[in-house]
Amino acid sequence: VLWSGPETENDTLLTEFVLSGLSTHPELQHLLFFTFCLIYTIAIIGNLLIFIVTVHPTLRMPMYFFLRVLSFLDISTASIVVPKMLVNSLSEDRSISYMGCATQLYCVIFLGATECYILAAMAYDRYMAICNPLRYAIIMNSRVCHSLVLLSCCSGNIVSVVQTAWVFTLPFCGPKKINYFFCDIPPLIMLSCTDTSSYEKQIITGTVLVIFTPFCLILVSYASIISSILKISPAEGRHKTFSTCSSHLIVVTLYYASGILTYLRPKSSNSQDTKKVLALIYTTVIPTLNPLIYSLRNKEVKAVLIKIIADIGAQSLP
Repeated sequence: VLWSGPETENDTLLTEFVLSGLSTHPELQHLLFFTFCLIYTIAIIGNLLIFIVTVHPTLRMPMYFFLRVLSFLDISTASIVVPKMLVNSLSEDRSISYMGCATQLYCVIFLGATECYILAAMAYDRYMAICNPLRYAIIMNSRVCHSLVLLSCCSGNIVSVVQTAWVFTLPFCGPKKINYFFCDIPPLIMLSCTDTSSYEKQIITGTVLVIFTPFCLILVSYASIISSILKISPAEGRHKTFSTCSSHLIVVTLYYASGILTYLRPKSSNSQDTKKVLALIYTTVIPTLNPLIYSLRNKEVKAVLIKIIADIGAQSLP
């Protein structure tokens, strides 16, 4: 069964889709390939370094546990999207099978939704560390941290299954070309040959649950954090305390803003080029920036990274 939507006389069963990629201009394909090959390499190496560094015995705080999970999600997101995009940029055959498209959509939504909840868990961790420091170690124990990650993954899976099922019950009767560089909700529903208004309402509802719910939790957490920071004296103490949260705020702003603009109006009149840029931000740019943001602004991470490099250098000497 290729799709479960209602069949009409003019419907043509699609066994595959064709991804247009980032650009349809042939002269740009090699430039795009080398550019995003470099970006993808930086993203993988950076997140692997963060993953390795945060396993170090001196970094046992819950913040680093969540950062390790975030690095894994970023590696996975970039790997689901970028390799296929790179292959398509140099190939005349840009097709993706029906099941391959559904699988890619499921993975992108699952990883994206899970990351939304993980970012909320990280905000709660910072709230407990700053606003309830005496109870922090007791409340944010290993069991609670693992439970938050498991809950985030389960929630992400439910959202992904429902959203993917909604999209792929739509009848796709041609054309089969997706004006995008991966299978995502907005370009797919544009290809449907039926009225998608009810599906759009379902997608918007899902977006509100996935993005706005954890985003509101993050806002509440940081409102409490800022209130507590303002009570700290002197000013140097306030700056030092807030610096531990600024990296997370940067990531949250970039991630949630791009997600909201992409999915809140899935079939809006916004140009597909604009949606491509937004999609690039949360699938490629953010996974690349996260290691730089968290490592360059975190003295403990930099210290451990330097120590690991020094130890490797010492072991390599005769």
